[in-house]
Amino acid sequence: MNGYDFTLAGARLVALGSGALYWPDQSLLCVSDMHLGKAERRARLGDAILPPYETHDTLSRLQSDLEMTGASTVICLGDSFDDTQAAQGLREAEKLWIARLQAGRRWVWIEGNHDPGPMDLGGTHLSELPLPPLIFRHIARAGQSGEVSGHYHPKVTLPVRSRTVTRPAFLIDSDRVILPAFGTYTGGLRSRDAVLCDLMRPETVAVLTGTTPRAAPMPRQ
Repeated sequence: MNGYDFTLAGARLVALGSGALYWPDQSLLCVSDMHLGKAERRARLGDAILPPYETHDTLSRLQSDLEMTGASTVICLGDSFDDTQAAQGLREAEKLWIARLQAGRRWVWIEGNHDPGPMDLGGTHLSELPLPPLIFRHIARAGQSGEVSGHYHPKVTLPVRSRTVTRPAFLIDSDRVILPAFGTYTGGLRSRDAVLCDLMRPETVAVLTGTTPRAAPMPRQ
């Protein structure tokens, strides 16, 4: 499996190259910040038009991870949709696609700041989900342990041979993991940003997504 193995609060986890998190012992796949419907929302608000393919691409990558892992539980860690109207405005084919992915699985939508209310798309809607020894929520809280969160869309820049590479990244320390954004049309917050430097412990490891996940000390400058 294409991933980086690590342990958090005694739970054995895998940071996949796609940006999803896999918990093999629980047959659980977790993704964060898909922001489905972002192109529709931008068009609705009169912003610059984006090609309306990001939902298809994001769901395709999610389906691939589910086929690879065989996960029986899926946690969508908040901001699954760009806003509530974006969720309501999904094409019928996209709603049916989500329903097919949900079939036979436990599916949990965690509330985010972009999608704070229940969506009429099946599954369970929760503000957070404790699954000891871990807890799943959208935004990290200082002082928590065993926490899995998203929200910040962390990105990391590292030197690779004669150039630099910037990619979405997991941030992992002994207390928490912050997931990268899984959505196709999502920006990111550099790891050197003060909010991430304050949240993450000095020994934090950054795991860059991609064909071969690359781990390195979290850049803070």
